[in-house]
Amino acid sequence: MNDLTPPIRSLSHITDWVFDLDNTLYPRSCNLFAQIDVRITNYVMNVTQLDFEAARTLQKGYYRDFGTTLNGLMLKHAIDPDDFLNTVHAIDYSPVEAHPDLVEAIRALPGRKFILTNGDTGHARSVLSKLGGDGLFEHVHDIRAMTYVPKPHREAYDGFFALHGIDPSRAVMFDDLEKNLVVPHDVGMSTVQVVAGPDYAHEQVEAWELGRASGPHVHHITDNLASFLRKLP
Repeated sequence: MNDLTPPIRSLSHITDWVFDLDNTLYPRSCNLFAQIDVRITNYVMNVTQLDFEAARTLQKGYYRDFGTTLNGLMLKHAIDPDDFLNTVHAIDYSPVEAHPDLVEAIRALPGRKFILTNGDTGHARSVLSKLGGDGLFEHVHDIRAMTYVPKPHREAYDGFFALHGIDPSRAVMFDDLEKNLVVPHDVGMSTVQVVAGPDYAHEQVEAWELGRASGPHVHHITDNLASFLRKLP
């Protein structure tokens, strides 16, 4: 299974292609983010002195309610965001395999290509290096550029649009989380949800993180990004 929705909207008008990073440009099945997830839980434990289970519950609550656990920790515990980002991204990137088909499919797209991520630029560069996509994107707009106000908050997108002169009506957003596509849809972007395969499951991933939306804010759904892009006219 690849493209899970009919071509309800053409993307022939798109001039700016905007991609999330984690679980979008690499498959969720490589479980790279699972490493970050555990490090975030440990960070929450250190900040709050909660045990693992309680810290994990709090972590997921912050992730769901504030867009990122970092945002919740900053608002509720006044942590240093640089310390958090440096700590949780100290991971092994070897599970991310080179993906020349995806890299070439993105390179062939007409127009500018961007990454809009709630992670940081260093993490994004490490992932792109493993994919073989160094130099593929015009800019990585990360959580620092968002002044730590993450997707799905409107401010995260507005600052990005303003910085790069992006007309949302001529742009498309690719993201694994359907909640991150609500604002793009509302401002006139085309949207694509990139989902895990139907058999994917992981003890660290909650059901809402794998949800496939059928609402008006999700225009296309695919579980194979490279295939989806190659099939575009």
